[in-house]
Amino acid sequence: MSAKCTDKHNRWRNKTVGFRVSPEEDELLEAAVSLSGLTKQDYIMKKLTDREVVVMGNPRVFKALKNELQKVLAELERISNAGELRPDLLEEIELINMTLNGLKGDEDGTDMSSMNKK
Repeated sequence: MSAKCTDKHNRWRNKTVGFRVSPEEDELLEAAVSLSGLTKQDYIMKKLTDREVVVMGNPRVFKALKNELQKVLAELERISNAGELRPDLLEEIELINMTLNGLKGDEDGTDMSSMNKK
């Protein structure tokens, strides 16, 4: 018999959970996952178990922030021309804002903006 495949926390995860989402919900979930720096599985597990999602600043998170801000800018430019507001845009802006505020510096006062250099 083969050995059990466990994760880095020595958990054996052999159960699969799946659910359906709308394209809009998928886009919002993908944005939240990329801004968190976690895997989709870890992000969903933290949210389902009501644990805090702590974002650690790294180049991947900063790139995700940049990409999300570019999307928001494009949407704001479109709105200014069309006069129409996408309903989940404010949620997306709030999520980006919370992430940026959390990345301003850690408890030691270290500035995380130095990680933004490419």
